[in-house]
This record gives sequence, structure tokens and C-alpha cells, in this order.
Amino acid sequence: MEFEPVIGLEIHAQLNTESKIFSGASTRYGAEANTQACAVDLGFPGVLPVLNEAVLEKAIRLGLALNATVVRDSVFARKNYFYPDLPKGYQISQYDRPIVEHGTLRITLADGSQRDIGVTRAHLEEDAGKSVHEGFGGMTGIDLNRAGTPLLEIVSEPELYSAAEAVAYMRAMHTLVRYLGISDGNMQEGSFRCDANVSVKPKGSTTLGTRAEIKNINSFRFVERAIEYEIDRQIDVITSGGKVVQETRLYDAERDETRSMRGKEDAHDYRYFPDPDLPTVIISDALFARVEAEMPELPEARKVRFIEALGLSEETAQELAFDRARADYFETVVAGCDNPRVAANWVTVELMGRLNKE
Repeated sequence: MEFEPVIGLEIHAQLNTESKIFSGASTRYGAEANTQACAVDLGFPGVLPVLNEAVLEKAIRLGLALNATVVRDSVFARKNYFYPDLPKGYQISQYDRPIVEHGTLRITLADGSQRDIGVTRAHLEEDAGKSVHEGFGGMTGIDLNRAGTPLLEIVSEPELYSAAEAVAYMRAMHTLVRYLGISDGNMQEGSFRCDANVSVKPKGSTTLGTRAEIKNINSFRFVERAIEYEIDRQIDVITSGGKVVQETRLYDAERDETRSMRGKEDAHDYRYFPDPDLPTVIISDALFARVEAEMPELPEARKVRFIEALGLSEETAQELAFDRARADYFETVVAGCDNPRVAANWVTVELMGRLNKE
């Protein structure tokens, strides 16, 4: 029997605000452990969260870029679970009324073909802290600096059908959030990471298989390897007469394998309910219009303009347009020399060559 995979990604993009989503504590990376978590982040009795307006603006910007519905009256909820790095015993997130719904993201595959992938939703939430396992002699340390850091969780439709397509989608979203200026996308620091939901089904079948979720993958290479391993693992389980179990798995890069972490929770396991300390988030016409007016030209539109107005090849236009700093610099060079092809050649060959070398 021939099988085909079905993949959906949940991308967590850390928003590049100076303070946290519900408090004034700093989000600066690299500070000494447990020095950037205030009473609000820790959920001390009597404290009240207050929404950071910059977080709201960045979420609207993503919704506009995805041609999505920006929900003008979204709601925060409490997602209840117990883990050592979640000091309140719940996470403030969004559930049935997220701020962004029903968008699309265009991806470009290795053969040059393009596909539009549905984005189910993007919701705002606070990050948890971090469990640290190294250097504690068999015990685990807890660093709560990251608790309360603002995240956008961006959930795709299950419309990716290979590891390569999943990586193309993740790269496209990484480009977009950096282009919009809403996240630095630093994967080494955990600012951009994803969970991959992977299942397999008999080829041609319309019934989805049981999915496994691979948690917290923070590199394009590891996403591809983890998904490929998981596809092969599930096919082996099924062809050996077993059944795939719905569960959460971790990817071990050193062994190049996924391992079971815990049974996969469903929404009812988290006992969501509206957060009583946070009112409905109302986006005014004035705020929406201001964010819309400040939107930059998006990468795909910029690429088309470079081709049509400046006469560049599609490959060169793609290389220039999909990095915002590079595209801005190229346009400055064009304005100075009035020869787009010479400017493009200098930036893509001479300048990038020297930057790579040095």
C-alpha cells in the first residue's frame, strides 16, 4: 500500500516588543535567570494584567499581510495546565475568538511552482518559562525570564504534503514576520519555532490518519528531518499491523529521531474559559486605519515591481525582494546609479559575496 503524509504547522513567533504582553517587565534576551519576571508574570495574588498595545498592532499587521479576517472584538482565555515553568498554573491565550482568522500564505517550491496555503488562525498568547536540564546534577532548573513574553501562534491548515513543503511554508512565514518588523525571527534564541502535526493516510483516501505533534523545533533543517523521520515511523507502525497513537513527541537532533513525550491533549483537557481579568479587545476604526496605512510593500508585490518596472529577472528579483534590508539598500543604490541591472548585480554578487566572506 502506498501512503501520503498530511502536515500542519503551528508556528510560534515571538513579537519584538520591549516589554511583555501583560506587564512592563523587559523582554531582553540573555539576562541572568529569573531577573526579568515581575509579579504580574508570576501571577501573584492581587495583580492584574494589562494588554500591551504594541502587541495588538503587530497582530493586526500580520492579519493584513495574510489577507485574513482581523477580528475586531477578540477575547483572551485561560488555558489551564500544570508544568513547572508555568508559574500561574494557566497560560493567557486566545481560544474561540482569536485576533486573526482565515488567511493565506503563498509558498514557492524547489521547482519554482507556487501554492497558497491556508492559515486557519493566529492568536495572541503569553510564553511560558523555560526548563533548564543541563548543569543541575540530574535535576531541572526553572528560568522564568521568558514567562509573559508576547507570542503569535500561527496555525496552518493541514495542506502541506511533504517535509519540503512544510519547510517552504515555514521559510515564507519567517520571511514575512521579519519583513513586517513584528519579530526578529531569531531561531537560535527561540524567537521563531514550530510544532509540526504529522499524519499519514493511504494514497487517495479522504480520511485523515491519526496525527502526532512534534514540539518546539527551531531550525528549518530539523523541521525537515523530524517530519521525514515521523512519516517513515508512522508508515512502519501501520504496515507492521500497529496503530498510530495521538501523542506529543520530541525531536532528538543527535539521534535524528522523534520520541514520545506525552499523550496529546485535546482542547477540553485545558478547560478554557474567558480570562476574568481581561476585557474583550476592541480594535477601533482609527487604530485599524493607522496600522493599515503603515503597512510596508510586501515581498511578493515588491518582487513583481522589480521585474516589471526595473527589468530584473525573476530569480534576481526574488533574491533582492525577500530580504527587507537588502531590498531597501538595493533601491537606494538604484536611485544613486540609475541602472537597475548594474545595481542588482553589485548587490547580489559583489556585496553579498563580501558579506559572506567576512
